[in-house]
Amino acid sequence: MKDTLPRMVLRQCERFGGRTVMRRKQAGHYHDISWDQLADKIRTYGRALMTLGFKNGQHAAIMSPNRPEWAWADLGIMAAGGSSVPVYHTEGLKTILHILKDSQSRVLFTHSANFVAELVAEVEQLPKLEKIILLEGDFDHPRVIKLADFLTLAEKTKPEKLEKSLAAGKREEIATLVYTSGTTGTPKGAILTHDNILSNVEACCQLIQISDTDECLSFLPLSHIFERMAGYYLMLHQGATIAYAESIDTVPANLAEISPTIVISVPRLYEKMYSRILERVTTGPWLKKQLFFLALKAGKAQVACHQQGTRAGFGLKLSMVIFSKLVFSKLRKHLGGKLRFFVSGGAPLVQEIAEFFLAAGIPIYEGYGLTETSPVIAFNHPGRHRLGTVGPPLRNVEIQIAEDGELLVKGPSISQGYWQLPEQTAEALKDGWFHTGDIAELDPDGYLQITDRKKRYYRHGGR
Repeated sequence: MKDTLPRMVLRQCERFGGRTVMRRKQAGHYHDISWDQLADKIRTYGRALMTLGFKNGQHAAIMSPNRPEWAWADLGIMAAGGSSVPVYHTEGLKTILHILKDSQSRVLFTHSANFVAELVAEVEQLPKLEKIILLEGDFDHPRVIKLADFLTLAEKTKPEKLEKSLAAGKREEIATLVYTSGTTGTPKGAILTHDNILSNVEACCQLIQISDTDECLSFLPLSHIFERMAGYYLMLHQGATIAYAESIDTVPANLAEISPTIVISVPRLYEKMYSRILERVTTGPWLKKQLFFLALKAGKAQVACHQQGTRAGFGLKLSMVIFSKLVFSKLRKHLGGKLRFFVSGGAPLVQEIAEFFLAAGIPIYEGYGLTETSPVIAFNHPGRHRLGTVGPPLRNVEIQIAEDGELLVKGPSISQGYWQLPEQTAEALKDGWFHTGDIAELDPDGYLQITDRKKRYYRHGGR
């Protein structure tokens, strides 16, 4: 039987049992959550939804910052035979109402009692929304259930009913509707199946080594498919641990606390890191400043050798051994000391920043993709890493450059189209090829470059 997303995760839960899968900070300390606990939560959320009358093929929305409950709700929805609809937790009320109404979501999981107060004032616009599950606090309204009360509902549905739903799930069924940003108009719900997402996960795992010894710090919004695929589903697929940052502002502190081996982010984080490092160096002692810039010069020279496929000379190699110990080791320690690599997507990565971190021994693997492609189309990875490109296309993705330079893609990770929008679907998908709206070039060695935009489709995984 082919996996669905919840079956894949539950299979890993059986494999790893009492080992840690998630970590969250509470009362000033990080606390561990085991794979066994994850399995229990998935089944509890799924059975509670069934008690509420949630049925196969229905949709439920999740609007919350990153936290374990986000994953529990997401996988519980799918286990019960439904599809999840992520909503960015800082989105405006008008957009939220549109997403909930358009997706016909029956249930909403949210963290904010203040937001619920706004929503219930407009609840008559949402006749399909039957219940709001409040993950924190309480709110007195007939449609609102606090989390503790929701979880007790699981007892009223027999475990066998959920197991039957889990077993009946098909890989080609809809896993999620991910709404685009709406920068070109009303947000559209991209339809992504279990197969779309899992085929992308499996293709990425062929290119980069991630295992149950790895730990990833999660802070990009899970409402975006980039973080959701790469920092959540892919990590669980490989048995890695996910640690949740307290917020985007606490990422530097959480990096030092968690000592992750992998960080997934948009370029803005790396830009901020680079700026802070340069600021500390330039305002520090003269000798340290000179040593840093000598190390950086040597590091960039070594990077240039690697990029050109030439060998560094003995003198350069010796210099880098010294500088790695005297200069770059301090940078790596500041980032937790265990970091193996960064992953970057969502926007172009400045080459100067990529060179700097690569010189310091922490490569940033830049990729490219779209919401509608689950999301990765191309990805730099060990052995195929060329700065200034978004890497070679995935092995299970076909690409074609149209006469006007537009990048067209085909493969198992491509969306079926947009929810209840046949005209927009027909415009984006022609003869099985998805029209990205981006102008691209493929160099002789098979590396993809995104050079311009033809249309402003919403992207999460690249330029």
